[in-house]
Amino acid sequence: MAEKEISQAVISRLPRYFRYLGDLKDRGVERISSQELSELMQVTASQIRQDFNNFGEFGQQGYGYNVDYLYTEIGKLLGLDQKHHLVLIGAGNLGQAIANYVNFERRGFYISGIFDIDRELIGKKVRDIPVYPMEELESFCKERDIDIGVLSIPKTAAEAVADRLVKCGVKAIWNFAHVDLNVPEDVLVENVHLSDSLMKLSYNINRYEALKKQ
Repeated sequence: MAEKEISQAVISRLPRYFRYLGDLKDRGVERISSQELSELMQVTASQIRQDFNNFGEFGQQGYGYNVDYLYTEIGKLLGLDQKHHLVLIGAGNLGQAIANYVNFERRGFYISGIFDIDRELIGKKVRDIPVYPMEELESFCKERDIDIGVLSIPKTAAEAVADRLVKCGVKAIWNFAHVDLNVPEDVLVENVHLSDSLMKLSYNINRYEALKKQ
């Protein structure tokens, strides 16, 4: 595989390719052309070929792509051939919804423990995952070799908890708190701002309605 800088736009499309290929694989489809994949995904065939060419030759002219092989290779690019151990900070409604999403394990992401400051939640389990007190966060992360922290807590507490996770040696933070975190460059942050997504949807609704009136 050539060593080159891959754009974030290409990287952001990889999970979608993986999802569609997984569906094709489950349906028993063995081969697919870029044109056929284009029609399914509403992405141009040219864009698909350009994206895949960033990572090597996945297909052959006139032969298409082997679905199982492409699914496996994209999974490797996404790091899904490895196991990732997570801690979830915040056992409220959002945290419990995240913990109950069983698809994470299928992708190699395992929530090892949940942490909260609410004494009524500590000691309980969410889908057999124990809720621990925040005082045990550091020792737990070091003992379990945690590499990803998930924040589903109010923004007022997010920065301080992120600092604690960084000191524990986590490599990445999945941030649902509505605040931008200040972390070292070698710690990756993926922000999931739910209200931002909803506002984007609202914008597109308004834009669509305006175009209908023209």
